[in-house]
Amino acid sequence: MVDEVTRIRLDVSYDGTRFNGWSQQPGLRTVEGELNAALATTLQRYLPAPRLVVAGRTDTGVHAIGQVVHLDLTAEQLGFLSVPHRNRTKYPPFPPAMRLTRRLNGLAGAEDDLHVTHASIVPSTFDARYSALYREYEYRVSDLSGPRHPVRRYDTLWFDATVDLDLMNATALSLLGLHDWAAYCRPREGATTVRTLQEFVWRRDPDGILVARVRADAFCHSMVRSLVGATLAVGEGRLSVEDAVRIQEARLRNGEFKVSQAHGLTLMHVAYPDEEHFESRAKLTRATRAAL
Repeated sequence: MVDEVTRIRLDVSYDGTRFNGWSQQPGLRTVEGELNAALATTLQRYLPAPRLVVAGRTDTGVHAIGQVVHLDLTAEQLGFLSVPHRNRTKYPPFPPAMRLTRRLNGLAGAEDDLHVTHASIVPSTFDARYSALYREYEYRVSDLSGPRHPVRRYDTLWFDATVDLDLMNATALSLLGLHDWAAYCRPREGATTVRTLQEFVWRRDPDGILVARVRADAFCHSMVRSLVGATLAVGEGRLSVEDAVRIQEARLRNGEFKVSQAHGLTLMHVAYPDEEHFESRAKLTRATRAAL
């Protein structure tokens, strides 16, 4: 008989500057590692701590405003989080998901570069990874016509050229659709590089900062940074729009453009269907990935 569990969704934000990416690695500070350590401390009397499932594993230096994670609590763990504090004047009763948020933020968020913004109980059919409809990132660039604000140096690339925004958008438009992105990814063994690029557009904000908005059903390793690097190369005249398409169609990384640095990239949002479609979306995603 399978023990009853309660699924919790965590919405997480972090400054990736001092993290070695999402995935836990021995001897390195990572987002997953910090959350796992905080969970183990919080639930030390009710181990093992739950396993985290993340919407998208971010690379070293990449930030997140809208990362999503799920975990399953046993009945004992949920019961522990439901017990009110003895001092109810100072510590009023909180729902268990909110109490978990407060504990994680007190431990994993102690250095102020990681914060659980929200936690909620969700149906067991919710899957942070496979139920997602799309992930949306933004990449910030200040070219030579834009400002150089030192307070934004950790989330904005300073690019030493002036770029043509129209050419960059023409390139972005030409790359949309379902493709094999092997030329724009670092392949991982056993993982497909086929993805659907749903939206890719550049804008220049009133303050002069260039912002790329990139949306796909999922991304392979370094895909967004590669797309940004290719369009910047077109924008400064080192590649043509046709070159960017040719590189994608060749499915071969050939060094014709530089992959942009990680610190300009932020995971902004992960979208999910209504809860009655969580399970069907997850099944569709798994089936699609298996077929690729």
